[in-house]
Amino acid sequence: QVQLVESGGGLVQPGGSLRLSCAASGRTFSSHTMGWFRQAPGKEREFVAAISKSGITTYYADSVKGRFTISRDNAKNMVYLQMNSLKPEDTALYLCAATSRATGKQTFEYEYWGQGTRVTVSS
Repeated sequence: QVQLVESGGGLVQPGGSLRLSCAASGRTFSSHTMGWFRQAPGKEREFVAAISKSGITTYYADSVKGRFTISRDNAKNMVYLQMNSLKPEDTALYLCAATSRATGKQTFEYEYWGQGTRVTVSS
């Protein structure tokens, strides 16, 4: 029903910026809350950010608030994650996810997942 493909990951120096993109397929994109999660080796998958179906409301993990910005373009079936002031601890596989719920900050709440794009923050 919904297929997600992430892109934009790569190697960046601490303090640098990177923008991740998530392309969604399906007719019901605008009916889904979209989220970004990340998972580092040996760590559980953690919530990063989410955006409401309309794009009006956003949510962020405390660790990224003020540095990351999530946005969406329903006309293009795209979701973005602008990451600024990157830190080494931001290094992880970043995954895009979709849920039919009005809100979602936990992994189990999401129905669809992309394969992820890797982000490495290092000098």
